[in-house]
Amino acid sequence: MKWRSLEESTDGPDLRPLRDIYAERNELIAQYVPADTQAIHARAFAELKSAGLARKALQKAATAPEFQLPNHNGTIVSSKGLLSKGRLVLCFIRGRWCPFCVGQMEAMNLIVPDIENAGAILVAISPQTVKQSFFMHDQHKLRFPLLSDTGNQVARQFGLAYRVPDYQQAVYRRAFVNLPFTNGDESWELPIPATYILDRDGTVLFVSANEDYTERPEPAQILSFLKSRD
Repeated sequence: MKWRSLEESTDGPDLRPLRDIYAERNELIAQYVPADTQAIHARAFAELKSAGLARKALQKAATAPEFQLPNHNGTIVSSKGLLSKGRLVLCFIRGRWCPFCVGQMEAMNLIVPDIENAGAILVAISPQTVKQSFFMHDQHKLRFPLLSDTGNQVARQFGLAYRVPDYQQAVYRRAFVNLPFTNGDESWELPIPATYILDRDGTVLFVSANEDYTERPEPAQILSFLKSRD
């Protein structure tokens, strides 16, 4: 279960803005995904939006919780250790099965050297297993760590975790999105996508959380923010 990388389907990295890449993927979904399936996803999104999960998530000026998670190689990585090296750009994603997560990760991968030059470190967190994170890291040639948040424990501390409703679970199963297998548990929980920038003391400097998984901040926006705080 995977989404093809941009380099697999083109002659090289896609340098378009993330919004253009997403617009193309939304067009493909509109063209090929049955209308009733689209309606189910729209219903789930509307319910999440109504619950105000993004508004309840950890916000700017708060202190982020400390965490220790295994990376894609199984090595334990701590937020304290990461922050000792610089500011932290933290992306919460759903998993390698999500085309919008893949698009975001590949777009962020292109600016890793710029992020590091701005005195920051990029990591991504998902509930998928270490094995699935390894596959994603390897397939998409990512140059930053993918951390596995078993049971969405860290996502829950950030206020991002939710349970996929039963009616949407059925759709995922039909599409071979087997979350119990991918995530290694039966919770059917995911994080809403979110990007945080933490200062070296753990203070939240920037947050972009959205119940709509087809909307993520532009890498250029993240980089511009980092440079503005140098």
